Amino acid sequence: MSEDKKEQGKREDIPSEEPRQQDHSKNSGEVSSGDSEAVKAKAETSPPPESEQDKIMKPLAGENAASPPPRAARSTRNQAESPKPEASEQKTASEPSDSAPKEGKVQAAEDREAKLKRAAEARAARAEAKAKKEEAEVLKEPSPMQPLLDKSVQWIRDKVSPEAVEDAFINELDGHRPYIIIKSDYWAETAKFVRDHEHFQLNYLRNVAGIDQETHMEVAYHLISLNTKQEFLFKVKTDREQPAVPSVTSVWQGANWQEREIYDLLGIDFPGHPDLRRIMMPDDWVGHPLRKDYEPIDPEV
Repeated sequence: MSEDKKEQGKREDIPSEEPRQQDHSKNSGEVSSGDSEAVKAKAETSPPPESEQDKIMKPLAGENAASPPPRAARSTRNQAESPKPEASEQKTASEPSDSAPKEGKVQAAEDREAKLKRAAEARAARAEAKAKKEEAEVLKEPSPMQPLLDKSVQWIRDKVSPEAVEDAFINELDGHRPYIIIKSDYWAETAKFVRDHEHFQLNYLRNVAGIDQETHMEVAYHLISLNTKQEFLFKVKTDREQPAVPSVTSVWQGANWQEREIYDLLGIDFPGHPDLRRIMMPDDWVGHPLRKDYEPIDPEV
């Protein structure tokens, strides 16, 4: 009986499992209802469970940590790690594109200044040359032929007519030769006078030339004295529309063919000529080839 009582007493001391199950169910009910938000937050923050593949790759990743990353990864990392250029460096890099127009403008301005400077220097040089020329003309000595020219003009005006001489000057470029321009109406009488007068004695006609001056026509007579060796040049001006100069063939026979040539090529008439007709062109030729307004009928000729 005593053993039975002891076993009964032990059984009484052991609590029943039903209350424990009730308490556990009670506690589990309280956690699910009261602490659901904390459980969700803990689940979100906690790392996900590792899979079998992660467990296998994790040791391999540790072994390969010392090896360099792939080229693409290195370049990406270098780009990310390289410091960005400063604002000044970016501005310097962009300067070459902006500097070209600026350099062009600066060069154009310099060229313009250089041109203006050269133009100013040229004007100053011309002004200086002109001033020197005027000063030289004032200071230069008169031509040694000036007294002869003055006497010649005075004798023609005294013996022929006061209005016979239109102009007179010394041509220094032609060896200081006296040039006397005679009016057309007085040329025939003047030619006889300068041939026979002892002061001139112009007994030889060296050359006769016709000149088209566009506004008028001229005939130049180059005369020389075979006795004194003195040379003169006489010019006679005439109208362009109806040019005419008295012939001096009766004074100097050498003027015959030369006046015919001038008549043929320039169309200047020489009243008093004994046989004034064309000498080079055909008689039926239209126009005078040495005139500046000459237009040939047949351009191929």
